[in-house]
Amino acid sequence: MYGLIGKMTAQPGKRDALAAILVDGVAGMPGCLSYVVANDPADAEVIWITEVWTSKDAHQASLALPSVREAISKGRPLIAGMERIAETVPIGGSGLTAGK
Repeated sequence: MYGLIGKMTAQPGKRDALAAILVDGVAGMPGCLSYVVANDPADAEVIWITEVWTSKDAHQASLALPSVREAISKGRPLIAGMERIAETVPIGGSGLTAGK
């Protein structure tokens, strides 16, 4: 499995709109085992994104999906900053099956 943890900072006052775009744009991504969008309770502009994929290739392939490309296009003007916090190798957990 392949995991990512990212931090996205929205333009002032745009966090909810950006989060909605991220949540709506991720349905039906092949190879995606988990995609969680969460608000940061300590910063009104920050969103945390935690992803688990079957492989790094599955994640890369998702970037070419029409729904993902549309979400990127809609969300880009609302983003003030992005950071890739970590790449991970998930080994299991609630909702995940190791080796899938």
